[in-house]
Amino acid sequence: MERARRRAAHAMLFPFPCSGHINPTLKLGELLHARGVHVTFVNTEHNHERLLRTAGGLRGRAGFRFETVPDGLSEEDRRAPDRTVRLYLSLRRSCGPPLVALARGLGDRDGVPPVTCVVLSGLVSFALDAAKEIGVPAFVLWGTSACGFVGTLRLRELRQRGYTPLKDESYLTNGYLDTPIDWIPGMPPVRLGDISSFVRTLDPQCFALRVEEEEANSCARAQGLILNTFEDLEPDVLAALRHEFPRVYTIGPLAAAIASSSSSSSQQGTHSSHGNGAGGLSLWEEDAACVAWLDAQPPGSVLYVSFGSLAVLSLDQLSELAWGLAASRVRFLWAVRPGLVAGDRGAEALPADFLAEVEGRCFVAEWCAQEAVLRHPAVGGFLTHSGWNSTTESIWAGVPMACWPGFADQYINCRYACEEWGVALRLDERLSREQVAAHVGTLMGDGDKARDMRRCAAKWKKAAEAATAPGGSSYESLLQLVDELRLAEPAAATSHG
Repeated sequence: MERARRRAAHAMLFPFPCSGHINPTLKLGELLHARGVHVTFVNTEHNHERLLRTAGGLRGRAGFRFETVPDGLSEEDRRAPDRTVRLYLSLRRSCGPPLVALARGLGDRDGVPPVTCVVLSGLVSFALDAAKEIGVPAFVLWGTSACGFVGTLRLRELRQRGYTPLKDESYLTNGYLDTPIDWIPGMPPVRLGDISSFVRTLDPQCFALRVEEEEANSCARAQGLILNTFEDLEPDVLAALRHEFPRVYTIGPLAAAIASSSSSSSQQGTHSSHGNGAGGLSLWEEDAACVAWLDAQPPGSVLYVSFGSLAVLSLDQLSELAWGLAASRVRFLWAVRPGLVAGDRGAEALPADFLAEVEGRCFVAEWCAQEAVLRHPAVGGFLTHSGWNSTTESIWAGVPMACWPGFADQYINCRYACEEWGVALRLDERLSREQVAAHVGTLMGDGDKARDMRRCAAKWKKAAEAATAPGGSSYESLLQLVDELRLAEPAAATSHG
């Protein structure tokens, strides 16, 4: 009997086309590629063109194949206030067949083996059907924490039990959102309002609520669930999750895993596709001058402020935040991307006289290389929206946070960061310049609370590095995933190919 052998694996990766999905999927692709898996990374045509125009672009990624599929949107759709909803619906309608055709066309081209699996992010569950049509297994990289994923899974039960939708607008402010939810396996008692932003709807037919329910529950159809977390960070919720999903791969923090993989490659004298730290795929031009500004600041003195790629602030919120930062007297680097402010505005919407008030202790950038910023010695705190990518990058950098969550899983991430991990303070939902100034002062100061948060942040940084180092839980989980992608098959079955 001939010995079974490992076949060459070729993973086709397809993220939902926004930064928060693209970059973790890219990091996973780099980790797979460094371990001998062929990788084809699929962007939409529109995003591919944007990426080619940014400085980093798609360079420095030897061995990666970048391909595209259409997203089906018109230019009018891209400018609409509900453009993300339109994108989601358009992809579902039109993207499946091009994805199948692309996968079939990649077979045995340029000496690369046929596609053997599809790895998708959240919000593109139709790609599960594409994988089935191609005849290969699918894996889902869900972009939230384990607690965020479990919270999303429980949205259906919350609806069935009558917790959501809310009865009327008074339920947003009358204390109802403080209702304790103590029946979710693996989770400590949490506030109803902290499970997800989607419980706050008043609409029984809420589109976003149904989409989140459907997308999370669709993961049961995949061969495996991949999470950007590590075992020590969320042990109880991961243990409970594995009763529903037997194959859960914890491979995070992805940024730390990339650094560990690069370090191993360097020590062994080998080359990997990310050996020079190619970084993320940025849909905005990254401002390199902000790092030079950080170089001139004292260690630990700078607050980094960023609300990610999707948040939109009202003019009132922008004003309270700006004047709170000014009143804190703290140095800060603020990423004010185009579209951060309602009306598709950016830094031009900052209050009059604000920049003059903070001159000499502030740098406003359109967009930053966030991992490099958080790991810079000058940065001592992070004012964040509590998106999961930002949270894991801050944990890996050992930087404590002030959190202002506003969407989806950001509330549960904030709750865990503050109460379970001890690395954060929480701002009230209604921003006030007084609280912004006070929280920033606490975070960046030298009181007992700041020292406690820094101690916890240093502990979790060490734990993240241990998890992603050789022999760590995330390192071993990644190796298990790679083994799963290289399914054993009899040599005799392929000898006549």
